[in-house]
This record gives sequence, structure tokens and C-alpha cells, in this order.
Amino acid sequence: MSHVIVPAGYRSSLSLYETQEAIDLIKSTFEGYLCSALNLKRVSAPLFVDGASGLNDDLNGVERPVSFTVKETGTQAQVVHSLAKWKRMALAEYGFPLGEGLYTDMNAIRRDEDLDNLHSIYVDQWDWEKVIYEKDRTLETLKDAMRRIVTAICCTLDFLKWKYPQLPVDLCRDVTFITTQELEDMYPDLTPKERENAFLKLHRTAGILQIGKTLKSGTRHDGRAPDYDDWELNGDIMFYNSLLDCAFEISSMGVRVSPESLRRQLKLAGCEERAELPFHKALLDGRLPFTMGGGIGQSRMCMLLLGKAHIGEVQSSFWDEETKAVCRKAGITLL
Repeated sequence: MSHVIVPAGYRSSLSLYETQEAIDLIKSTFEGYLCSALNLKRVSAPLFVDGASGLNDDLNGVERPVSFTVKETGTQAQVVHSLAKWKRMALAEYGFPLGEGLYTDMNAIRRDEDLDNLHSIYVDQWDWEKVIYEKDRTLETLKDAMRRIVTAICCTLDFLKWKYPQLPVDLCRDVTFITTQELEDMYPDLTPKERENAFLKLHRTAGILQIGKTLKSGTRHDGRAPDYDDWELNGDIMFYNSLLDCAFEISSMGVRVSPESLRRQLKLAGCEERAELPFHKALLDGRLPFTMGGGIGQSRMCMLLLGKAHIGEVQSSFWDEETKAVCRKAGITLL
């Protein structure tokens, strides 16, 4: 079965009807704040891509995409893991100007996900991407965007609690930034996840920076595909989840690879053959704009802002029978 944490005495603050109403309110409210914060416009996005295009997100390189053969063409299509690379191609094809960007609803199936309170095989995100100047490929640009997203989330919570004052959720607006190497130096005897938990207990809201690069210990804090984020210029936004007593990732984002950093990271990851794929060739040939972007979990945000104990309380997904029995006994209603 998946691993389920049952908080002592847990009861949802909202009924099922109120939960559905609140999910709609969160999504409509946050989208407005997000567009204003980052100057974004909504676009439509694919559920699947050509498996030979190089557009699918390879995540950690071991996850198996859900795939099928298109009858008409014989093409092997893949359900997206995320739209990390597709968005950058779309910005070029749609002619987005500097300083503007896009966002879209991204729905994915991650069949190899380990299931627990925070993880599901169904993933729904706001995927966003914007065009930036080459000179703005800096950590300060990244930090500014992370602060803006945190503000948008907190403003959404303010509006939500006006309608549902019984919600027991409070978030810290001040973002504390730390690199993965600084985390390792601070907590050398802890695992990466334990380091995040310890740091978030102290700082409540954090930007964990430079994910994917090899640390002094010879390990990585976490995996990150080599062909979208620049490992020196990326990060995760995390809040402290007091209900589950853990660090709670709400967004993964970064300044995207330049031709130079793409070559370097493909070599470090041992997958230089990807340079021949259509997306990668376009990037290396300078035909794609410099961009930054990320994904913001929709169900994750609803779970956090509504004070829910399990992600299955805010999305319909697949769970094993034992998990469903544990949740039923604990009063955790899975949709």
C-alpha cells in the first residue's frame, strides 16, 4: 500500500460540497494573481507529445511515460510528465515578446510515483514560462519570481479565509533562500528530505536553490532533468505544513538552460545523444528564446490552503484498497 500519515484528531474543516466550491475559488483566484505577478497569458497545451520529439519531461530519467500508438500515423505518443520543454518551444512559435509569458493547465500521469499523502499518479499543475533577457539569467531574477509566486499564494489564502474563516491555515510570506549545498553543510548527517523538514520548521517558507547539481558529498539533493532547468539557477518553493509536520513543495521552477549549460549538463548526465533531438537542436542552434518557468501544483495548493491531510481529498485519482480503508477509518474522504 502507499504510505499514509493520519494526523491525530484530524477532521476536515469543510464539507465535501464546500471543498468543491473552495477548489474552484482557489483556482480562479490564484490564476488572476499569478498572471498579474508574472505578466502571463493563458494558452492551450497538449496532453501528449510525439515520443521522438524530445519534448517530454524526463524527470529523473527512470520514470516510464504512459505511451500509445496513434492509429492514423503509427506514431508513438507519450502522455506528458510535464510541459517544461514544450512551453519554451511554444513561446517561440507564438511570438511572445520579452517580459511576457504563458501559463496553462497541465495534466499528467506519472505511473511510477510513490504514493503517499502528498503524491498521486495524477498530476495537475499550472505550468508557466516567460521570455527573459539573457542578462537576466541570474539567481536574483529567480528569487524575485519565487517571492511573487509566494505572495500570490498568500493573497489567495487571504481571500479564501474571508469566505471560509474556519480554515486553520496560516502561511509565512517571507521567503528564506538556501542552496542545496548550504543545506548539506548545515545538516550533514540528515537525508535531503530530512534537511528540508528541519529547515522549514525553522523558517516556514523557503526557496531551496540549485537542485540537480552534485554536492560536495558526491550525491545530489534531488534529481532534475539536464535539459530544461539550469542547475545553478533553479529551485523549489516550499511551505511548512503544520498538519503533516513536514516541508511541503508547492512549485519547482528555474531559469532555463542556455546552449552552453545544456551541453554541459547533458555531458554531466551522460546523455549527450539527446543533442540530436528536435527540441535540443533548436535550442543549441539559438532558435529558442531565453526563458524561465516552472510548475505550480494545483492539487498541492488546494490541499495546503484547505488544510487537508491527503491529496486524494482534493483530486480524483487511483488508490489501493488498503489505503482507502485506512483513510475511511481515519475520516479522510478520498474523492
